[in-house]
Formats: sequence, structure tokens, C-alpha cells
Amino acid sequence: MLNSLLRIALLVAGGFLIIASSNAETPRFLPPAERVQLEQNKPWPPNHFLVLAYHDVEDEAADQRYLSVRTSALNDQIVWLRDNGYQPVSVQQILDAHNGGKPLPDKAVLISFDDGYSSFYTRVWPLLKAYNWPALWAPVGSWVDTPPGVKVDFGGLKTERERFATWDMVRELRDSPLVEIGAHTWNSHFGSQANPQGSVEPAVANRLYNNVTGQYETEEQFTQRIDTDVGHISAKLKEVTGKSPRVWVWPYGAAGGTTLAIAREHGYQMAFTLNSGLGDVRDLMNIPRVLIARNPDLSQFAAEITAVQEASMARVMHIDMDYVYDPDPAQQRKNVDKLIQRVFDMKITHVFLQAYADPDGSGTVKALYFPNRWLPVRADLFNFLSWQLQTRAGVKVYAWMPVLAFNLDSALPRVESWDPKTGQTRVDPKQYQRLSPWSPEVRKRITDIYEDLARHAPFTGILFHDDALLSDFEDASPVAMQAYHDAGFNGDIGDIRNNPETFQRWTRYKSRYLIDFTKQLTQAVREIRGPQVRTARNIYAMPILQPESEAWYAQNLDDFLSTYDWTAPMAMPLMENIPLNESNAWLDKLVTTVAQRPGALRKTVFELQALNWNASKGHSEISGKQLAEWMYQLQMSGAASFGYYPDDFINGKPEMSDVRPAFSSYWYPKND
Repeated sequence: MLNSLLRIALLVAGGFLIIASSNAETPRFLPPAERVQLEQNKPWPPNHFLVLAYHDVEDEAADQRYLSVRTSALNDQIVWLRDNGYQPVSVQQILDAHNGGKPLPDKAVLISFDDGYSSFYTRVWPLLKAYNWPALWAPVGSWVDTPPGVKVDFGGLKTERERFATWDMVRELRDSPLVEIGAHTWNSHFGSQANPQGSVEPAVANRLYNNVTGQYETEEQFTQRIDTDVGHISAKLKEVTGKSPRVWVWPYGAAGGTTLAIAREHGYQMAFTLNSGLGDVRDLMNIPRVLIARNPDLSQFAAEITAVQEASMARVMHIDMDYVYDPDPAQQRKNVDKLIQRVFDMKITHVFLQAYADPDGSGTVKALYFPNRWLPVRADLFNFLSWQLQTRAGVKVYAWMPVLAFNLDSALPRVESWDPKTGQTRVDPKQYQRLSPWSPEVRKRITDIYEDLARHAPFTGILFHDDALLSDFEDASPVAMQAYHDAGFNGDIGDIRNNPETFQRWTRYKSRYLIDFTKQLTQAVREIRGPQVRTARNIYAMPILQPESEAWYAQNLDDFLSTYDWTAPMAMPLMENIPLNESNAWLDKLVTTVAQRPGALRKTVFELQALNWNASKGHSEISGKQLAEWMYQLQMSGAASFGYYPDDFINGKPEMSDVRPAFSSYWYPKND
């Protein structure tokens, strides 16, 4: 295993691209000018900016309960930024650039300070004046409002009043051209129970769960609670500063779409998270920040700042919630703990977590793992497990959801297939049993389900399942045919198929229609959960390897790459009936085909199979050694991001000792 690791490392360092066949690895030299350059060596895109998120500043020990840095460290960091070409900008400069005014300078940086500590007045402000650096200061209103001599309730930690600023300090700072005073809520910087299992989640972005009544907050109750909070801090800041605040800073960096809409109504023009990356003046309600914590030394600080543009990498485990669920609560909790431990030990970055129930493996979803309006709830479990994975295992969680294969009201139209032999249409029993996306009522109910998911769980993104496909004989249902006729297609499916130009146009129409529906679902989720929600979508291998097969799937690689944050090819050679001794060459062809699109590999996560569904007796496990071999092949072919489905954490399959060296982001470190 070590020899394999060294071989890959040496070949990459030497500038070779590896193309592997089934029997040998053939290195090909890549000249330096053609190699992929580190993003840190490239200029920032125009009108982009870096935001640094600080909290408390102390002269002596940096107390990490308050995410403190030492005063000397902050001073050194400002000097390092200045001496390395970073140019300070203010909130006003960013707003001006957003509104078509003067563009931001190269390597623009804004520094921000959360919570409202008195150190901003006593330690930070003198530094700002000394270096003429602007900053954003966002206090929590109730902490600053705490009377003298009374300890501040800092998320349950009773804290000396002197650690926090006073309103008099705020009044003095209001006149400084270097200080923008924003809002960090009035009294919503805390966690509260947000699911039946008792998880404590950020109150400003999640519907709270009442353990006595067994009910979640209604939308009306949540909206009223948040509107009262936003209104209170906004009014107080205007009273003290004479100006309405225009910057909203999320507690814990946890954003919510409903809360963001309320903030907009109160006049806020910018919102800051703790997500990674550069800010963009075109998108001021979803501004990422680099969190400065653990009082980094200067080399650690510099490494984090210079890596801000590096491409993120994904190591993904697909998890079936049906493996976790058990009618016995004690056994279910053991299953949860076993999963969390395995994910943590695997040292990965992402989990694609099934949010629906499919225990019989039919592919038709009859129940969900979150409260919703249209299907039974097998267990209210997705919220809890998603939060556990994020907080205990440290991974990003994507809610893995069907697009069309919901078993809703039988009166709703289904996708029907046209039979060229008989001219008849019927639901194809060999395909996913899908609802017809051309029905307005179908689209509404599926959108309702996605909205309910967004209300009842925190997650990083959505993975759209592979049921979003239409063959070259689908959809032939009456509602679909009416939509085709309205779009200018004449006759029946046979007429469309008999005209090559019309057939191609129909194929593109269906592909785009499915894309547009997933975009509608994404928007519905973001309006509730927040604009930071990411997207991924499964794509079959054939539309990549044979673009003409878009007609058989209504899937198009270029469309996917331009629409979703991640395109997830099903890199499953045995499922495609590729002989095992040819599987490495097949995987190489898949990766290199994607790589022909500039930048495509940065947005692609290849999904391997951990089961052989083509086995003569049902399905069989694929060994950890074989899976690791495929993972090495993907990397040697140039893939940065990959995962596998499914993970059987109950039985420890695939074997961690075999897979982890090839898979783990800890064993293969790269910026994430």
C-alpha cells in the first residue's frame, strides 16, 4: 500500500499524468506549462474580496471559548496582509462596487469582529487607526445591553460583564469612518432544541422543537420570533448610532433563507456567513468569511489566507438511512453511533445522506425521514443524523433526494413510455416509477416536499437522485404530450422520433426541462434554508462517454456542469457490464472525457460502486481492495473528488483498512 502511495506522489510531483490500462500503467510526461497551477498563483477574479472573521482580542492567553487571538497576533496579521499586497476595503466600498461604482482593488480584504467584545474598543480600534484599516463590528444586542455587574449569558457560559462593550462605546465608534456597525441579532446567538432527539442547533436558522407538545414551531411562530429579534436589534442600533444597520452577521455562520428575507425587509444589504471562499460583489447576501480561531501563528495564518482560492475536494460516502433506522430506539441509537464513528474514522469530507425511505429497494419512495405534507414519516430522523454528522464527524451533509420517484396520489400522472410495436403507452415496469414533471400539481407537491425538508433539517446541499431521467420513448403521458404540442412538437412520439432534427430538439427540450425543474426545487430550498445551499446531481456514465445517448437519458454533461455545484457521474463499471479486467481503463476513459472540459474536474465527484448489482444471485460485495484500486485509478487519471455507494457501516463494509489509505482526505491531504 505504501509503495502505491509513494508511486503516485512521485509521479504527480514529477509532472506525469498516469493513464492506466487493465494490465499496466503508462506514464505520460506533462510539460510544466501544461500542468494545473495552484489557484493561489492566479489573480483573484475582478470585484472579489476576502473577509476575515475575528472575535475577541486579548493581550495574554487567547481564550478559545471566545475564539480569541492575541493583540500582538492581530497586529502581525494586519502587517502581513499589508506587506503582501492585500488592500483594505470598507463595507461602503463593497456596496459601491455592487451598485456599479468604483471596482474593488486587487486582493481586497475586509476584517470583521463578531459578538461585541469590549476589546474591539480597547485593542482593535487603536490598531485600525494606526494602520488606517476599516473594519466591520457586529455586536449581539442583548449582550451589550446587559446591566453593569450582571454576568452575560454567553450561550450558557456566564461571562464577566467587562468582556463585552457598552452602548457608550458603540456611540463613540459610530462617528469613526473606519468602523461599520452591523447586527449579530438581539438575542438569538444561542442553540436550542431543534428535533425530537434533543439536538441543540442555531436558533436563528432553525425551527425549534417543543419537547412537551412534540411539535415544531409553525412558520408563523418562527417568522414572528425572528422578526421581533431583527426588529429589536435594528431599532436599537439606529437609536444609538443614528443610522439603520445594513450588515447582518449570522451567529455561528448558520444562515437561513426565511430569516434572510426578514432581514431584507428591515433594510439589510449584506449578510455574512462562515463558509469558505471569496466574496463577490454580485452576491452580497451570501458572503463567505475565513474564521480566524485558535490564535494561529503567522505561518498558519498565511497558509490559510493564500489557500482561499484553492479548489475544494470531496471524499464522499453515500449513506442509506434505511441502514440506520430501527423500530427499537436503543438499537437505532447504536446504529447512529456506529455510523458517526465510522465516518469520523474514515476521515472524509462529505456524506450524501438518504432523506427518503426505500427499504424494499424498489426505487419508489413511499415514506420520508422528515415531517412533510404528502408522504408518511417513517421516522423523524434526518435532522438528527445530519446534525450529528456535521458536529461529531465534521463532514458536510447533502440531502440525497429523488426528483420524480415519489409514490403520491394515484390520480397524479406518471411518466409513460411509448411502445413502437403497438403505438400504446404505459408505465414501464422496468424503469423508476416516476411522476410526470409536466403536471403542475406534480411539480407543486414535489416542491412542497423539498420545502418541508428545508424547514426541518440543516444541511449543506442537495443531491438530486438518478431518477431524474427520461428515455427516448418517454414521457408519453397525456399531460406531457400536451406540453410538447404547446412547445411546437407535432404528432405523437413516433412522429417526433421519425424526424432526426425534431428528435434532437425534443431530446434537448426534455433535458432542459428536467434541469429547470431541479433549479426550481433548489430555489424553493434556498428560500427557506438559505442561499448557501449547494447542489449536486447524479448523471449516468453513457451521456458522458457517448453524448448522443442524451436521447436515452435526457441528461447532458455540459448542462450539468453549468448548472450544479457538483456533477456526480455514476462511475460504476460493473453496473455498465464492463469486465473487471477492463474496469480501470473504463474509469480512465470516463475521467479523461470529463477532463476535456476546462475546469470540469473541479466540479465533478465520481461515484464508485461498493456492490455488484449484476451478480447472478442478487448482489455481492465488492472487496475493499478492489474499491481502493479503483480509487487509485481515478486519482491517477486526474480526478480530485470521488466517493462510493453504499457504505455498509453496520457490517464494516467495505473494509476500512483497505479503503481508507486510498480514500481519506486525511491520508491524502488537500485543501477543502
